[in-house]
Amino acid sequence: MTPLARLVTLVDVDDDGADVRSMSMSARHEAVLADGRRFLLLNDHGWNTLLGRVRVEEVPDDGSFREDVRDVWAVTSVEDIEETARCVVGPDEPVDGRSQEDMERDHRAYLSEVLRQQGVIVDARELKRATARRCAQASGCSRA
Repeated sequence: MTPLARLVTLVDVDDDGADVRSMSMSARHEAVLADGRRFLLLNDHGWNTLLGRVRVEEVPDDGSFREDVRDVWAVTSVEDIEETARCVVGPDEPVDGRSQEDMERDHRAYLSEVLRQQGVIVDARELKRATARRCAQASGCSRA
């Protein structure tokens, strides 16, 4: 059995119907084994962002200047996309009296089963370690 090296999330821009006021992203979550083989975990997750009415204010030396932001990409950073991608491929928020820990455990069990169906045996503890490593590398990640 080849050990799990890491989890990877790839994000693509969906260009269908996109304009400067909106963006649609799809996320593909994969497990990468130590030998380099990749296995699909999730490919049906993503998100949309629609730019509402936003004002950016700057105060130059000579007074106040306001500029209407009309491009969603002007107010979206790489870090915003990375953080949102981690959220959309991670466990759901707790519901019906369930804890965050319950949701994380169920999510890892689901991912472990997805891998098992592809002939890869990775237990939930190994997925937890891989998630912790990924989050330790990412600023602002609250998941462990």
